[in-house]
Amino acid sequence: MPPKKNPLNLNPLQLRTLTLLQELARLENKPAEDEEGGFQITALPHAHGNHFHLGHSVVAAKDATGLQNDAVWTILERKGIVKRTPGAAILTATGVGYDTGLRDQILHQSNH
Repeated sequence: MPPKKNPLNLNPLQLRTLTLLQELARLENKPAEDEEGGFQITALPHAHGNHFHLGHSVVAAKDATGLQNDAVWTILERKGIVKRTPGAAILTATGVGYDTGLRDQILHQSNH
């Protein structure tokens, strides 16, 4: 039997938020000291107009509403995907390896 596509039953907002957290962790590339396989995220992006930039990608602000939604963070924390710390967040190994299937849909490549 093939593995379940969304084994933690994350809703669309949670999946989009996780996709962005994965990209932030990849860009910052700061391994978490106390979390095997986890990465530290120290800054969240802020939209200018209707989008923001993550590395060479452009993200629509509407796809990032979960970054500022405490309920989304609470669910991701309960499911072992993130850990909130003062001034940072840790994307756990579970979060790093979770296939949301949304990377190509919300991270649009930009030339500027």
